[in-house]
Amino acid sequence: MTTTAIFPDLKNKIILVTGASRGIGKTICESLCAQGATVVFSTRGTSEEKENLRQHFESFGGKSYGLSFDVTDTAKAQEQLEQFTKEVGPISGLVNNAGVARDQLIMRVKSNDVDDILNVNLKSAIMMCSLLSRNFLKAKEVSIVNISSVVGLMGNAAQTVYAASKAGLLGLTKSLAKELSSRQVRCNAICPGFIETDMTVALDEKVKLSYLTGIPLGKFGKTQDVANLTCFLLSMSSSYITGEVIKVDGGLYI
Repeated sequence: MTTTAIFPDLKNKIILVTGASRGIGKTICESLCAQGATVVFSTRGTSEEKENLRQHFESFGGKSYGLSFDVTDTAKAQEQLEQFTKEVGPISGLVNNAGVARDQLIMRVKSNDVDDILNVNLKSAIMMCSLLSRNFLKAKEVSIVNISSVVGLMGNAAQTVYAASKAGLLGLTKSLAKELSSRQVRCNAICPGFIETDMTVALDEKVKLSYLTGIPLGKFGKTQDVANLTCFLLSMSSSYITGEVIKVDGGLYI
């Protein structure tokens, strides 16, 4: 079982996580289920893939439900979410984790790439919050966590569009914190640095070493590092924290 912090108030709390099929999103779902939470995840996969993922999450504890929609398909997402909340109950936690990256020099950026990156990384998060905003008024102790990136803070060559989309999430986070605080809805953002995932494992060792030299702690982060902070921000242990941007980067951007 994945090692995770203990937040008993997450038990039975219904939390939606986008981008849950791998990497950070998958570990977040595992950790939430280990707390006894009810995890709802969206997927574009087949019915079999969705069921396998649901069973995998439930093996950690808690309950899990899979919804079949692409985060960029607002109409389908609205239909699925309305049906779920009507049948199961209001969602009181949201983790906007879905994201794509296509590194490219600005002179080579294509319009369709810009659309895809902004739609997945930023627009989907805005629309998830919009679709669930009325639902949040029926729930208790609501918390939104947006998974941004340290690149959204510091920028990076050949990642202009990705950085812009992740920086946009920070503006969304702070604006929602101000707009929804009167309703006791909190919103915070996490900015991961270099986190080891199935994508980074394939990197050349020399490339990894070059990244390591810029990290004061001298090591890469784990998906669990991000998941633990996510659980904290979703729990009432962080009940007086909103509008914050927290880095999980080993000191990369100080």
